Amino acid sequence: MDERVKKHYIIISMVICAICLLTIGCSADNSMDVGSDSRFNISKDITIVSREGGSGTRGAFIELFGVEVRMDDGSRRDQTVKDSIIANKTDVMLRNIASDIYAIGYVSIGALNDSIKALPINGVNATEVNVSNGSYTVTRPFNIAFQNNLSDTSQDFVNFILSAEGQGIIGRSYVAVDNRAPAYSSQGVEGNIAIAGSSSVTPIMERLVAAYISLNPNVTINIDMTDSGAGMTAAIEGTCDIGMASRDLRDGEKAVLEWTTIAIDGIAVIVNPINSINGLTTEQVRRIFTGELTNWNNIE
Repeated sequence: MDERVKKHYIIISMVICAICLLTIGCSADNSMDVGSDSRFNISKDITIVSREGGSGTRGAFIELFGVEVRMDDGSRRDQTVKDSIIANKTDVMLRNIASDIYAIGYVSIGALNDSIKALPINGVNATEVNVSNGSYTVTRPFNIAFQNNLSDTSQDFVNFILSAEGQGIIGRSYVAVDNRAPAYSSQGVEGNIAIAGSSSVTPIMERLVAAYISLNPNVTINIDMTDSGAGMTAAIEGTCDIGMASRDLRDGEKAVLEWTTIAIDGIAVIVNPINSINGLTTEQVRRIFTGELTNWNNIE
């Protein structure tokens, strides 16, 4: 074979090999990048963010994940890590998780946004659909409570919440409790209503209030966003007309208040979007919040 032809074959072969190696190298790099972020160091400690003691979300969370244990004397003990960061409102919790790539916390499913990532629990995504079909089991009720001498105006607002219109508003973000609720008919009431309690219930309550006021312009409704415990206390003491709780009422509260469930909500376990963990089991969540698992590298 002519020497010039041989040289051409050799050059062509080298070019083909180089292209193959480059392609293989690019493919390997791409596969390594999928689902990871170099800013997240999995060997770092977990930052635990919890709600305050009176929070209904905290009460439901510690019960559902076994962070709360029953003692021999019948009392309950919250075993949440004592040096956890405390977020006293839903929006504070979201900001904490969004600003710390090693943090973990929990919020109402209805409060989820793009600033954080909700982790699947036991392989099931935290969505309203999965709460509704029963596959996502970390759920709790949204309740309202009041004394049995409600004013006509307050009663009319409660009727609106439980009507087809009110339940339709709730069903856009949460699970409605009555898909066959009757239609609402305005009674032309007027007056003032004071509502207080859970920061988890507040966002949907604000939407309900806005819709109700559009139908009843002579009614003024004020919402004091605190927590479930404070809301029940305010209802008992008569400093508000309607209290909001994102948990079941305590026996003592049920003894003095009328109450009704207006929605079913799920509790989502949330992390920073950069976090490379893609799901947890209920047992792993329990062990994280009780301090048994302290490092992200411990999650298997």
